[in-house]
Amino acid sequence: MKEGKSASFPATGRTTGARYHTPGSQVLGTVFKANERVITIDDLLLTDAFVANIDEAMNHFEVRGEITKQMGEELAQAYDENVARVGVLAARASAVVDGLPGGSALTNAAYLTDSDVLAAAFFQAAAIFDEKFVPASERFGYVKPVQYYALAQNTKVINKDWDGKGSYSDGKVVKIADIPLVKTANLPNGKSFATGPTAYQGVFTNTAALIMHKAAVGTVKLLDLAMETEYMVSRQGTLMVAKYAVGHGILRPECAIELKTA
Repeated sequence: MKEGKSASFPATGRTTGARYHTPGSQVLGTVFKANERVITIDDLLLTDAFVANIDEAMNHFEVRGEITKQMGEELAQAYDENVARVGVLAARASAVVDGLPGGSALTNAAYLTDSDVLAAAFFQAAAIFDEKFVPASERFGYVKPVQYYALAQNTKVINKDWDGKGSYSDGKVVKIADIPLVKTANLPNGKSFATGPTAYQGVFTNTAALIMHKAAVGTVKLLDLAMETEYMVSRQGTLMVAKYAVGHGILRPECAIELKTA
């Protein structure tokens, strides 16, 4: 978006008036249920570093390039973590439109330790999505690295005789129940957040994994990732600042499923 502090997104339901017509009866039209979701831009998120002239001169490598890379990665990780939190909160949210389902949760104490149980949850999640008419394409499962590699060692998941998708030698799992897997360290497993933007706060101590369709969460961007530098004579060095201004929010709760241990 070019300007403003928020953006609205339509949330539409499904038509429910299909019926056989009686000749001569009047067709009046049924009410189409809809709603609106508003996502607000967060405050400017930035990270900064100061590079002293003397330190830069004494280093045997190019300092600023590495600092720039690390700053960009830090902001990217923050972006992913906020989206993951919103995804879990979407799974806990009620319906946005009357008549549509809300988010869902599957509970099993072994999701973090038993790859068979975790794999079975993907099939349960796929069935839940199908029953909610969530599109089969663009569903994704987000798991911690330790869970991902446990699945990569599971013969049920990668067995070619069962049309398994993955590789034991490469440590890769492509999909389960036609849901592609994403390995991420940015899930809020075992954490609680009571500070920062309200949209990202919550208790995630029992969260084990997240399965969602891309329609579950929306993102609004006001200022793209940018880098600024300023030489400061008074400090004999350069101030480096990386920043962006975005906002994330829940769009369709029925498109998210939280896997939790309790």
